[in-house]
Amino acid sequence: MRLRHHGHPMKHALALVFAALAAAGAQAQATQAPTRVFRCGNTYTNDAAEAQAKGCKPMDGGNFTVIQGTRVLTPPPRAASAPAATPAAAASGSAQAGQRIDSSEQRARDADARAILEGELKKAEARQAELLKEYNNGEPEKLGPETRNYQKYLDRVAELKAAIARNEADIAGIRRELSRLTAAR
Repeated sequence: MRLRHHGHPMKHALALVFAALAAAGAQAQATQAPTRVFRCGNTYTNDAAEAQAKGCKPMDGGNFTVIQGTRVLTPPPRAASAPAATPAAAASGSAQAGQRIDSSEQRARDADARAILEGELKKAEARQAELLKEYNNGEPEKLGPETRNYQKYLDRVAELKAAIARNEADIAGIRRELSRLTAAR
């Protein structure tokens, strides 16, 4: 009786080769000694001599992944005398960092800041009036789908109440800033 072999003999040979490679890799991994990692403050090292010299503590258990951070760039040293302002910068009236601003320019800046804050205050107060009118003392008019779904109505009332509170806080903050500008005079 003759047995017939179904399948390609090369397939079986490749399967045996892959199995042998996998076993060899697992054995090599098992025999390889794990590297010790030492913690030196906020840095880590796997150099035992360096760790001993610095008095680092060994870290035990688990795998460690250390990601290098970006280096902080230090600004170049300044020259003994500060460079003169460029004509464009002088024409625009802006001063470089660290330079003093004359009082007339500072008053102009303060006036601009005050005008901006007063404009923002007017917008916030107008918005507050709109919100209070829509809120209608806690009983705003029901909109289309809210007549059938009372929860939608309650959600909108809660949103209006929260918007009014946020806007009041914004108004108070703008008024504080305005009072600081007035006090700085």
